[in-house]
Amino acid sequence: MSQIKTVFRLLTRATPRSLLLYYGILIVWLVTTAMHIPDGYLSPVTSIIMFIIVLPFWGIGVRNLREKMTSRNVPLIALVAAFSFVIMMFNVPIPGGTTAHAVGGALAAIILGPEIATLAISIALVIQAFFFGDGGILALGANCFNMAVVLPYVSFAIYQAISKNQPANSKRRIVGAALGGWTGLTVAAFFAGFEFGIQPMLFHTANSTPLYAPYPLSISIPAMVLAHALIASPVEALVTVLVVAYLQHTNQSALEFVKKPEISPELSGFAKWRALWTGLAVMIVLVPLGLLAPGTAWGEWGAQELTSRGLAFVPQGMAKLSGLWFAPMSGYDLPALKNANLGYFFSGIVGTIVIGIVVWLFTMLVTARKPDPSKSEPN
Repeated sequence: MSQIKTVFRLLTRATPRSLLLYYGILIVWLVTTAMHIPDGYLSPVTSIIMFIIVLPFWGIGVRNLREKMTSRNVPLIALVAAFSFVIMMFNVPIPGGTTAHAVGGALAAIILGPEIATLAISIALVIQAFFFGDGGILALGANCFNMAVVLPYVSFAIYQAISKNQPANSKRRIVGAALGGWTGLTVAAFFAGFEFGIQPMLFHTANSTPLYAPYPLSISIPAMVLAHALIASPVEALVTVLVVAYLQHTNQSALEFVKKPEISPELSGFAKWRALWTGLAVMIVLVPLGLLAPGTAWGEWGAQELTSRGLAFVPQGMAKLSGLWFAPMSGYDLPALKNANLGYFFSGIVGTIVIGIVVWLFTMLVTARKPDPSKSEPN
Protein backbone atom coordinates (compact mmCIF):
# COMPACT_ATOMS: atom_id res chain seq x y z
CA MET A 1 0.00 0.00 0.00
CA SER A 2 2.85 2.42 0.82
CA GLN A 3 4.36 1.81 -2.63
CA ILE A 4 1.06 2.64 -4.32
CA LYS A 5 0.77 5.85 -2.30
CA THR A 6 4.32 6.80 -3.29
CA VAL A 7 3.62 6.26 -7.00
CA PHE A 8 0.38 8.23 -6.77
CA ARG A 9 2.16 11.09 -4.96
CA LEU A 10 4.81 11.23 -7.67
CA LEU A 11 2.16 11.28 -10.39
CA THR A 12 0.42 14.26 -8.80
CA ARG A 13 3.69 16.18 -9.09
CA ALA A 14 4.52 14.99 -12.59
CA THR A 15 5.92 17.45 -15.13
CA PRO A 16 5.08 17.35 -18.85
CA ARG A 17 8.54 15.94 -19.56
CA SER A 18 8.16 13.15 -17.02
CA LEU A 19 4.70 12.30 -18.36
CA LEU A 20 6.16 12.12 -21.87
CA LEU A 21 8.76 9.66 -20.62
CA TYR A 22 6.03 7.69 -18.79
CA TYR A 23 3.93 7.25 -21.91
CA GLY A 24 6.99 6.63 -24.06
CA ILE A 25 7.78 3.59 -21.93
CA LEU A 26 4.16 2.44 -22.25
CA ILE A 27 4.31 2.72 -26.04
CA VAL A 28 7.38 0.48 -26.09
CA TRP A 29 5.50 -1.99 -23.90
CA LEU A 30 2.49 -1.90 -26.20
CA VAL A 31 4.69 -2.69 -29.20
CA THR A 32 6.18 -5.65 -27.43
CA THR A 33 3.36 -7.02 -25.90
CA ALA A 34 -19.14 0.74 -25.56
CA MET A 35 -18.40 2.95 -24.08
CA HIS A 36 -19.18 0.88 -20.95
CA ILE A 37 -16.93 -2.04 -21.81
CA PRO A 38 -17.93 -5.19 -19.87
CA ASP A 39 -15.44 -7.68 -18.47
CA GLY A 40 -14.46 -10.29 -21.02
CA TYR A 41 -14.27 -7.97 -24.03
CA LEU A 42 -10.73 -6.85 -23.24
CA SER A 43 -7.84 -9.11 -22.33
CA PRO A 44 -6.36 -8.79 -18.83
CA VAL A 45 -3.18 -7.40 -20.44
CA THR A 46 -5.15 -4.68 -22.23
CA SER A 47 -7.10 -3.91 -19.06
CA ILE A 48 -3.92 -3.49 -17.01
CA ILE A 49 -2.32 -1.28 -19.67
CA MET A 50 -5.40 0.94 -19.83
CA PHE A 51 -5.42 1.26 -16.04
CA ILE A 52 -1.76 2.31 -16.07
CA ILE A 53 -2.45 4.84 -18.83
CA VAL A 54 -5.27 6.49 -16.89
CA LEU A 55 -3.45 6.50 -13.54
CA PRO A 56 -1.45 9.73 -14.15
CA PHE A 57 -4.65 11.57 -15.09
CA TRP A 58 -6.14 10.62 -11.73
CA GLY A 59 -2.95 11.88 -10.10
CA ILE A 60 -3.15 15.19 -11.97
CA GLY A 61 -6.82 15.46 -11.01
CA VAL A 62 -6.00 14.98 -7.33
CA ARG A 63 -3.31 17.65 -7.55
CA ASN A 64 -5.72 20.13 -9.14
CA LEU A 65 -8.46 19.28 -6.67
CA ARG A 66 -6.07 19.96 -3.80
CA GLU A 67 -4.86 23.24 -5.31
CA LYS A 68 -8.15 24.70 -6.58
CA MET A 69 -10.92 23.34 -4.36
CA THR A 70 -11.85 23.12 -0.69
CA SER A 71 -14.25 20.93 1.22
CA ARG A 72 -16.91 23.62 0.65
CA ASN A 73 -16.95 22.70 -3.05
CA VAL A 74 -18.23 19.18 -2.36
CA PRO A 75 -21.80 19.96 -3.53
CA LEU A 76 -20.56 21.19 -6.91
CA ILE A 77 -18.32 18.18 -7.54
CA ALA A 78 -21.10 15.85 -6.38
CA LEU A 79 -23.56 17.59 -8.70
CA VAL A 80 -21.28 17.11 -11.72
CA ALA A 81 -20.57 13.47 -10.88
CA ALA A 82 -24.25 12.71 -10.24
CA PHE A 83 -25.26 14.46 -13.45
CA SER A 84 -22.83 12.29 -15.41
CA PHE A 85 -24.15 9.16 -13.69
CA VAL A 86 -27.81 9.97 -14.37
CA ILE A 87 -27.42 11.11 -17.98
CA MET A 88 -25.69 7.81 -18.79
CA MET A 89 -28.90 6.05 -17.72
CA PHE A 90 -30.80 7.69 -20.59
CA ASN A 91 -30.23 5.28 -23.46
CA VAL A 92 -30.86 6.58 -26.97
CA PRO A 93 -32.07 4.06 -29.60
CA ILE A 94 -29.74 3.41 -32.54
CA PRO A 95 -30.89 1.93 -35.88
CA GLY A 96 -30.16 -1.77 -35.85
CA GLY A 97 -31.54 -2.46 -32.39
CA THR A 98 -28.75 -1.11 -30.19
CA THR A 99 -28.43 1.96 -27.97
CA ALA A 100 -25.95 4.68 -27.00
CA HIS A 101 -25.86 7.45 -24.40
CA ALA A 102 -24.34 10.81 -23.59
CA VAL A 103 -21.89 11.17 -20.69
CA GLY A 104 -21.88 14.80 -19.59
CA GLY A 105 -18.09 14.88 -19.79
CA ALA A 106 -17.89 18.07 -21.86
CA LEU A 107 -20.01 19.99 -19.36
CA ALA A 108 -17.95 18.65 -16.45
CA ALA A 109 -14.76 19.85 -18.14
CA ILE A 110 -16.15 23.32 -18.87
CA ILE A 111 -17.22 23.85 -15.25
CA LEU A 112 -14.45 22.07 -13.32
CA GLY A 113 -11.63 21.85 -15.86
CA PRO A 114 -10.72 18.53 -17.50
CA GLU A 115 -8.42 17.46 -14.64
CA ILE A 116 -11.07 17.55 -11.89
CA ALA A 117 -13.74 16.43 -14.37
CA THR A 118 -11.73 13.24 -14.82
CA LEU A 119 -12.12 12.49 -11.11
CA ALA A 120 -15.84 13.31 -11.03
CA ILE A 121 -16.70 11.10 -14.01
CA SER A 122 -14.40 8.32 -12.79
CA ILE A 123 -16.30 8.24 -9.49
CA ALA A 124 -19.56 7.85 -11.42
CA LEU A 125 -18.07 5.05 -13.53
CA VAL A 126 -16.72 3.19 -10.49
CA ILE A 127 -20.13 3.30 -8.82
CA GLN A 128 -21.83 2.13 -12.02
CA ALA A 129 -19.47 -0.83 -12.26
CA PHE A 130 -19.55 -1.98 -8.64
CA PHE A 131 -23.19 -1.31 -7.78
CA PHE A 132 -24.99 -1.78 -11.09
CA GLY A 133 -22.69 -3.92 -13.24
CA ASP A 134 -22.58 -1.23 -15.94
CA GLY A 135 -19.03 -1.67 -17.22
CA GLY A 136 -16.55 -4.28 -16.06
CA ILE A 137 -14.33 -4.20 -12.98
CA LEU A 138 -11.24 -5.18 -14.97
CA ALA A 139 -12.29 -2.78 -17.72
CA LEU A 140 -12.51 0.23 -15.38
CA GLY A 141 -9.22 1.61 -16.67
CA ALA A 142 -10.42 1.51 -20.27
CA ASN A 143 -13.84 2.95 -19.45
CA CYS A 144 -12.32 5.74 -17.38
CA PHE A 145 -9.79 6.53 -20.11
CA ASN A 146 -12.47 6.76 -22.81
CA MET A 147 -15.18 8.61 -20.90
CA ALA A 148 -13.34 10.36 -18.06
CA VAL A 149 -10.11 11.32 -19.85
CA VAL A 150 -10.51 11.46 -23.64
CA LEU A 151 -14.00 13.00 -23.57
CA PRO A 152 -13.37 15.89 -21.12
CA TYR A 153 -9.87 16.69 -22.38
CA VAL A 154 -10.83 16.74 -26.06
CA SER A 155 -14.06 18.64 -25.39
CA PHE A 156 -12.31 21.22 -23.26
CA ALA A 157 -9.50 21.74 -25.78
CA ILE A 158 -12.02 22.55 -28.52
CA TYR A 159 -14.14 24.70 -26.20
CA GLN A 160 -11.06 26.69 -25.19
CA ALA A 161 -9.81 27.06 -28.76
CA ILE A 162 -13.12 28.59 -29.85
CA SER A 163 -13.96 30.67 -26.76
CA LYS A 164 -10.46 31.72 -25.68
CA ASN A 165 -10.32 35.18 -24.07
CA GLN A 166 -14.04 35.66 -24.66
CA PRO A 167 -16.33 37.01 -21.90
CA ALA A 168 -18.52 34.56 -20.04
CA ASN A 169 -21.63 35.65 -21.96
CA SER A 170 -20.04 35.30 -25.40
CA LYS A 171 -21.93 33.33 -28.04
CA ARG A 172 -18.63 31.73 -29.01
CA ARG A 173 -18.79 29.83 -25.73
CA ILE A 174 -22.03 28.26 -26.92
CA VAL A 175 -20.41 27.27 -30.22
CA GLY A 176 -17.39 25.89 -28.38
CA ALA A 177 -19.59 23.93 -26.00
CA ALA A 178 -21.52 22.37 -28.91
CA LEU A 179 -18.49 21.41 -30.99
CA GLY A 180 -16.55 20.32 -27.93
CA GLY A 181 -19.33 18.05 -26.69
CA TRP A 182 -19.89 16.47 -30.09
CA THR A 183 -16.22 15.92 -30.87
CA GLY A 184 -15.25 14.73 -27.40
CA LEU A 185 -17.82 11.94 -27.27
CA THR A 186 -17.15 10.91 -30.88
CA VAL A 187 -13.41 10.64 -30.25
CA ALA A 188 -14.07 8.68 -27.05
CA ALA A 189 -16.22 6.27 -29.08
CA PHE A 190 -13.36 5.88 -31.56
CA PHE A 191 -10.99 4.85 -28.78
CA ALA A 192 -13.51 2.33 -27.45
CA GLY A 193 -13.92 0.88 -30.95
CA PHE A 194 -10.15 0.67 -31.33
CA GLU A 195 -9.79 -1.15 -28.00
CA PHE A 196 -12.43 -3.64 -29.12
CA GLY A 197 -10.96 -4.09 -32.59
CA ILE A 198 -7.37 -4.86 -31.58
CA GLN A 199 -8.42 -7.79 -29.37
CA PRO A 200 -8.86 -10.41 -32.14
CA MET A 201 -5.58 -9.23 -33.69
CA LEU A 202 -3.54 -9.66 -30.51
CA PHE A 203 -5.34 -12.37 -28.53
CA HIS A 204 -6.54 -15.49 -30.28
CA THR A 205 -6.13 -19.26 -30.32
CA ALA A 206 -3.80 -21.18 -32.62
CA ASN A 207 -6.54 -21.34 -35.26
CA SER A 208 -7.13 -17.55 -35.01
CA THR A 209 -10.35 -17.79 -32.99
CA PRO A 210 -10.68 -14.60 -30.90
CA LEU A 211 -10.33 -15.03 -27.14
CA TYR A 212 -12.06 -11.78 -26.20
CA ALA A 213 -13.93 -9.17 -28.26
CA PRO A 214 -14.58 -10.98 -31.57
CA TYR A 215 -15.07 -8.02 -33.91
CA PRO A 216 -12.16 -6.60 -35.98
CA LEU A 217 -11.35 -2.91 -36.38
CA SER A 218 -13.27 -2.78 -39.66
CA ILE A 219 -16.46 -3.50 -37.71
CA SER A 220 -15.85 -2.11 -34.23
CA ILE A 221 -14.72 1.41 -35.16
CA PRO A 222 -17.58 2.20 -37.61
CA ALA A 223 -20.11 0.65 -35.20
CA MET A 224 -18.94 2.82 -32.30
CA VAL A 225 -18.13 6.03 -34.14
CA LEU A 226 -21.18 6.24 -36.42
CA ALA A 227 -23.68 5.47 -33.65
CA HIS A 228 -22.25 8.19 -31.44
CA ALA A 229 -21.45 10.76 -34.13
CA LEU A 230 -25.00 10.66 -35.51
CA ILE A 231 -27.05 10.30 -32.32
CA ALA A 232 -25.32 10.20 -28.91
CA SER A 233 -22.77 12.96 -29.61
CA PRO A 234 -25.45 15.47 -30.71
CA VAL A 235 -27.24 14.73 -27.42
CA GLU A 236 -23.98 15.39 -25.55
CA ALA A 237 -23.60 18.67 -27.45
CA LEU A 238 -27.20 19.71 -26.80
CA VAL A 239 -27.05 19.04 -23.06
CA THR A 240 -23.76 20.92 -22.79
CA VAL A 241 -25.12 23.93 -24.71
CA LEU A 242 -28.31 24.12 -22.65
CA VAL A 243 -26.48 24.18 -19.31
CA VAL A 244 -23.77 26.59 -20.51
CA ALA A 245 -26.46 28.95 -21.85
CA TYR A 246 -28.27 28.73 -18.51
CA LEU A 247 -25.07 29.52 -16.58
CA GLN A 248 -24.41 32.51 -18.83
CA HIS A 249 -27.65 34.05 -17.56
CA THR A 250 -27.58 32.95 -13.94
CA ASN A 251 -24.07 32.05 -12.73
CA GLN A 252 -21.33 33.38 -15.00
CA SER A 253 -18.66 32.80 -12.35
CA ALA A 254 -19.13 29.05 -12.94
CA LEU A 255 -17.75 29.55 -16.45
CA GLU A 256 -14.70 31.46 -15.17
CA PHE A 257 -13.45 29.00 -12.56
CA VAL A 258 -10.92 27.26 -14.83
CA LYS A 259 -9.12 30.56 -15.50
CA LYS A 260 -9.71 32.00 -12.03
CA PRO A 261 -9.51 29.18 -9.45
CA GLU A 262 -9.42 31.77 -6.67
CA ILE A 263 -13.19 32.23 -7.13
CA SER A 264 -13.88 28.66 -5.94
CA PRO A 265 -15.53 29.93 -2.71
CA GLU A 266 -18.12 31.65 -4.92
CA LEU A 267 -19.06 28.26 -6.38
CA SER A 268 -19.62 26.55 -3.03
CA GLY A 269 -22.90 25.60 -1.43
CA PHE A 270 -26.27 24.57 -2.84
CA ALA A 271 -27.83 27.99 -3.37
CA LYS A 272 -26.06 28.94 -6.62
CA TRP A 273 -26.82 25.54 -8.10
CA ARG A 274 -30.37 25.06 -6.84
CA ALA A 275 -31.89 25.02 -10.32
CA LEU A 276 -29.44 22.41 -11.57
CA TRP A 277 -30.02 20.24 -8.50
CA THR A 278 -33.73 20.53 -9.26
CA GLY A 279 -33.03 19.54 -12.86
CA LEU A 280 -31.05 16.53 -11.63
CA ALA A 281 -33.99 15.48 -9.45
CA VAL A 282 -36.34 15.73 -12.44
CA MET A 283 -33.94 13.62 -14.50
CA ILE A 284 -33.91 10.94 -11.79
CA VAL A 285 -37.70 10.81 -11.86
CA LEU A 286 -37.58 10.43 -15.64
CA VAL A 287 -34.79 7.83 -15.83
CA PRO A 288 -37.24 4.97 -16.57
CA LEU A 289 -37.52 6.57 -20.02
CA GLY A 290 -34.08 5.09 -20.60
CA LEU A 291 -35.74 1.67 -20.65
CA LEU A 292 -37.78 2.62 -23.70
CA ALA A 293 -34.75 2.31 -25.97
CA PRO A 294 -34.77 -1.30 -27.23
CA GLY A 295 -31.70 -3.49 -27.22
CA THR A 296 -28.27 -3.25 -25.62
CA ALA A 297 -25.47 -0.85 -26.48
CA TRP A 298 -23.05 -2.15 -29.10
CA GLY A 299 -20.20 -4.03 -27.42
CA GLU A 300 -22.06 -4.54 -24.15
CA TRP A 301 -23.74 -7.82 -25.06
CA GLY A 302 -23.54 -10.87 -22.85
CA ALA A 303 -22.69 -14.33 -24.16
CA GLN A 304 -26.31 -15.23 -24.93
CA GLU A 305 -26.89 -11.96 -26.79
CA LEU A 306 -23.78 -12.55 -28.88
CA THR A 307 -24.98 -15.94 -30.03
CA SER A 308 -28.47 -14.60 -30.69
CA ARG A 309 -26.88 -12.01 -32.97
CA GLY A 310 -25.35 -14.73 -35.12
CA LEU A 311 -21.94 -15.28 -33.54
CA ALA A 312 -21.19 -19.00 -33.83
CA PHE A 313 -19.11 -19.17 -30.67
CA VAL A 314 -18.49 -17.50 -27.32
CA PRO A 315 -14.83 -16.44 -26.98
CA GLN A 316 -13.08 -18.48 -24.28
CA GLY A 317 -11.61 -15.49 -22.48
CA MET A 318 -14.92 -13.70 -22.48
CA ALA A 319 -16.65 -16.74 -20.98
CA LYS A 320 -14.10 -16.85 -18.15
CA LEU A 321 -14.16 -13.15 -17.27
CA SER A 322 -17.78 -12.20 -17.89
CA GLY A 323 -18.88 -13.38 -14.43
CA LEU A 324 -16.02 -11.75 -12.56
CA TRP A 325 -18.26 -9.48 -10.49
CA PHE A 326 -21.91 -9.81 -9.49
CA ALA A 327 -23.26 -6.32 -8.87
CA PRO A 328 -25.92 -6.04 -6.13
CA MET A 329 -28.26 -4.08 -8.45
CA SER A 330 -27.17 -5.50 -11.78
CA GLY A 331 -28.79 -3.85 -14.78
CA TYR A 332 -30.13 -1.02 -12.59
CA ASP A 333 -32.77 -3.34 -11.26
CA LEU A 334 -33.89 -4.69 -7.92
CA PRO A 335 -35.81 -7.95 -8.50
CA ALA A 336 -37.50 -7.66 -5.10
CA LEU A 337 -39.46 -4.67 -6.38
CA LYS A 338 -40.85 -6.79 -9.26
CA ASN A 339 -41.05 -3.69 -11.45
CA ALA A 340 -38.34 -2.68 -13.91
CA ASN A 341 -39.36 0.98 -14.02
CA LEU A 342 -39.38 1.26 -10.24
CA GLY A 343 -36.05 -0.55 -10.03
CA TYR A 344 -34.50 1.83 -12.57
CA PHE A 345 -35.85 4.84 -10.67
CA PHE A 346 -34.62 3.46 -7.34
CA SER A 347 -31.19 2.84 -8.91
CA GLY A 348 -30.97 6.50 -9.91
CA ILE A 349 -31.64 7.55 -6.33
CA VAL A 350 -29.18 5.05 -4.85
CA GLY A 351 -26.47 6.00 -7.34
CA THR A 352 -26.87 9.72 -6.64
CA ILE A 353 -26.72 9.20 -2.87
CA VAL A 354 -23.66 6.97 -3.09
CA ILE A 355 -21.94 9.48 -5.38
CA GLY A 356 -22.62 12.25 -2.86
CA ILE A 357 -21.10 10.21 -0.05
CA VAL A 358 -18.04 9.13 -2.07
CA VAL A 359 -17.38 12.65 -3.40
CA TRP A 360 -17.69 14.10 0.12
CA LEU A 361 -15.29 11.56 1.62
CA PHE A 362 -12.84 11.83 -1.27
CA THR A 363 -12.81 15.64 -1.35
CA MET A 364 -12.46 15.86 2.43
CA LEU A 365 -9.51 13.45 2.26
CA VAL A 366 -7.73 15.33 -0.54
CA THR A 367 -8.29 18.83 0.89
CA ALA A 368 -7.95 17.86 4.57
CA ARG A 369 -4.79 19.92 5.21
CA LYS A 370 -5.76 22.85 3.02
CA PRO A 371 -7.03 25.98 4.83
CA ASP A 372 -10.41 27.31 3.75
CA PRO A 373 -9.77 30.82 2.29
CA SER A 374 -13.25 31.93 3.29
CA LYS A 375 -12.37 31.37 6.94
CA SER A 376 -8.96 33.05 6.91
CA GLU A 377 -8.62 36.03 9.18
CA PRO A 378 -7.85 39.44 7.66
CA ASN A 379 -4.38 40.89 8.19
